[in-house]
Amino acid sequence: MIFDEIAAFALGPGAVPEPALEMASTLLIDTLGVAAGATTMAPARIARNHAARFMLAGDASDRAHMLFDGRAASIPGAAFAAATQIDNLDAHDGYNPTKGHIGCAVVPALCAFGEHLPELSGRDALAALAMSYEVSARAAIALHNTVEDYHTSGAWNALGVAAIGARMRGHDAGTLREALGIAEYHGPRSQMMREIANPTMLHDGSGMGALVGAMAVLLAEDGFEGAPAITVEAPEVAACWQDLDQVWTITENYIKPYPICRWAHAALDALGLVMQRHDLADTDIARVEVQTFAQAAALYRGVPDTTSQAQYSLAFALAVRLVHGAVGPDHITGAGLKDARVIAALDRITLADVARHSERFPDGRWSDVTVHTTDGRRLHSGDVHARRGPEAPMDMTEVEAKFHLMAAPLDDARRAALWSMRTRLLEPDAQFCELLGLVLPGIEATDD
Repeated sequence: MIFDEIAAFALGPGAVPEPALEMASTLLIDTLGVAAGATTMAPARIARNHAARFMLAGDASDRAHMLFDGRAASIPGAAFAAATQIDNLDAHDGYNPTKGHIGCAVVPALCAFGEHLPELSGRDALAALAMSYEVSARAAIALHNTVEDYHTSGAWNALGVAAIGARMRGHDAGTLREALGIAEYHGPRSQMMREIANPTMLHDGSGMGALVGAMAVLLAEDGFEGAPAITVEAPEVAACWQDLDQVWTITENYIKPYPICRWAHAALDALGLVMQRHDLADTDIARVEVQTFAQAAALYRGVPDTTSQAQYSLAFALAVRLVHGAVGPDHITGAGLKDARVIAALDRITLADVARHSERFPDGRWSDVTVHTTDGRRLHSGDVHARRGPEAPMDMTEVEAKFHLMAAPLDDARRAALWSMRTRLLEPDAQFCELLGLVLPGIEATDD
């Protein structure tokens, strides 16, 4: 029975390959950097305030502190708040075949459940995290293979949260089975393309995925029944799970250099390639023609009024790259949304979807751009795949630079200490509570 093998993998002490542990540590710190950067954003404040008001726990054993906030909520409430926070600064990792994101839900769950395990070693925490990435990835692929609608990540990363919660709370296979069933049944099967067409604070549904997944574990341990999870146990999805413990998909996750939808990254890289190759400035470019895949072409086309719209806008991201040479948090928040030069540059950008790029999705994110210069040249990028995945990974200096950019609300010393945990957690004597000591206290800054 496939479930028995899944349970043994999720709950057992099986060895995790060192590359998977190392990637888990990198993705963990990268995700926490995004969480720090999102702290003062309106969706993050609303989610944390909501958890503090309406998601409290009556007993200390059921509480967890919210990331970079200092206040406590229930374990599901803390997971919800952090996942919503991370999801609304769109710079967290992803895995192409899932068409979505894992870390933004399972990292908050690891921290919320891990707060009650003071003796948890760093390596054991990373092993649990790696396991939850593997469960989440296969739940996603199983869902996408069996339904027509394109659902947000919360629909399936809830199962990864349930798995990590069951492991960390020492449950048996029976409790895990019920938890996965509950998480799947109540997971937010929300429509991703609705959010693409009308960007809001809902983003990729991971806040609700984290909430449902954490609740599922706690309900199951109290005897609530919900099995089976169809995406886990149905005969037609068995092939999605057959390589568990053999192929570690966590090592194939991409790390985002830009805090915007991954679908825009290939075009951004293509534009940057042409500009760098020919030493072009914004003023040298008359117009930019973009060919991309259908989902990217469907991203928000108007002038964004909100950060959510800006993060789901291919044209706006390209205009920012054209004018400023980079895309960072400041460009998609506050005054960056009103940048007159960027808004004017939108008129120089045209978008079209083409079959050859659409046919490569979701395994690839391909685009090409043609730049027309003011002196009459026509410069083509060629087909470009979004960088920073396994095909063209970021080197660690780039990852570190991205971390410091995203985690800017932290002071220098705290940011340096948090980055150092990327290697520290892999050491045999490291304890997970060392990391929690850096991410659970609040941040002084209050400005967006």
